[in-house]
Amino acid sequence: MKATVRQDLKTAMKERAALRVSTLRLLLAEIERKEKEKGLPATEEAIIQILYSMIKKRKEAIELFLKGGRQDLADKEGKEIPIIEAYLPKQLSDDEIRQEALATISELGARSIKELGKIMGVLSRKLAGKAQGSTISRIVKEELQKFEA
Repeated sequence: MKATVRQDLKTAMKERAALRVSTLRLLLAEIERKEKEKGLPATEEAIIQILYSMIKKRKEAIELFLKGGRQDLADKEGKEIPIIEAYLPKQLSDDEIRQEALATISELGARSIKELGKIMGVLSRKLAGKAQGSTISRIVKEELQKFEA
């Protein structure tokens, strides 16, 4: 994936796409920082986590910029998100996540919200890169609350 980002950066530079160039440079810098930190080349899973982290940071920054009355900066952050998302694997829909969650709940025989951690541990590994943890957690909580009603 790192090679793909590098190639896309070269293309963006040739096209003089300033926002794309700056976003891809930030992405490469973050990947290389993680590699130096670990002392190993970044795995596909590690890069996916970096992508999610970058998206989350931008969403948080948008909120702060809007609170501070800086629509221009919020717009810039908002335009970077789709550039980053393009490198993520296809994300599962809520319905697909719900099916996986229900299957895991029944496999583990969970019947209480207290068992959320056990279910999340299994689902997080199973759906790594295909769904965000916050979405998985929300859906699992919804399903477990049905048992307590």
